[in-house]
Amino acid sequence: MNSSLTLSITTFIYGFSAFLYLVCFVFRRQTLGVLGTWVALLGLIGNTAGIVMRWVESYRMGIGHAPLSNLYESLVFFAWTITLLYLFIERRYGNRVIGAFTMPLAFLAMAYASLSPNISDRIQPLLPALKSNWLIAHVITCFIGYAAFAVAFGLSIMYLIRQREPDPKGSVLDRFPKPNVIDDLTHQMIMFGFLFLSVGIISGAVWANSAWGRYWGWDPKETWSLITWFIYATLLHAKLMRGWHGRRIAYLSVIGFAAVLFTYFGVNLLPGLHSYGAMGQ
Repeated sequence: MNSSLTLSITTFIYGFSAFLYLVCFVFRRQTLGVLGTWVALLGLIGNTAGIVMRWVESYRMGIGHAPLSNLYESLVFFAWTITLLYLFIERRYGNRVIGAFTMPLAFLAMAYASLSPNISDRIQPLLPALKSNWLIAHVITCFIGYAAFAVAFGLSIMYLIRQREPDPKGSVLDRFPKPNVIDDLTHQMIMFGFLFLSVGIISGAVWANSAWGRYWGWDPKETWSLITWFIYATLLHAKLMRGWHGRRIAYLSVIGFAAVLFTYFGVNLLPGLHSYGAMGQ
């Protein structure tokens, strides 16, 4: 069994976990939620194994680089970080309803990587500009930030649904955390993600200087990374200095995650040094 097959199987495991969480939420079956947790953990183990196997395979091919260099590998790592972060939150807060809004994101990332005909899972040599230890630091920090924003997005959707029904007793919403708990957790995730995105942008600038001789070049991906950073900086400023909370923060979180997705996918349609098309998919 190679890494691609392992990761393809992991895609369906994540899908099954997301399904279990959704059924648990709709039908309020706690047993299915517990099963969803174990399936998500199994998927995380498979995801980890696939990443390690791909890394080993690259060395056996004489290429030898961390599996973080193209769109396929970044999606796989994105799914891994979302799942790991979600399971940590579930363990801490003991609420499995959150899984119905976060595990589908991990599944969609893996499904796009494994099932899209436009994405190749081949292991390819690194371009000269990518042969740097800054690659690992930059990608890992950015995607931890992206994963935190993805979880915050799921929480924001939960909040917007929950606040529409002030007294959800007897409905499917009565298992949601209280709105203030969701709001606080969303803020924590955004703070966490903002820290890692900031480190990711800084490490990317250092990497760009070593690769291309300049720290910043207003490449489309650099520009949209900065736009995303400003959106979340605005959100945190509004929360801390203006006292914003609730729907305002939830809507800004949704907008921020839309910017994350465009930074991640949309700018690849534009010519630039950071395009995955230029790196090889």
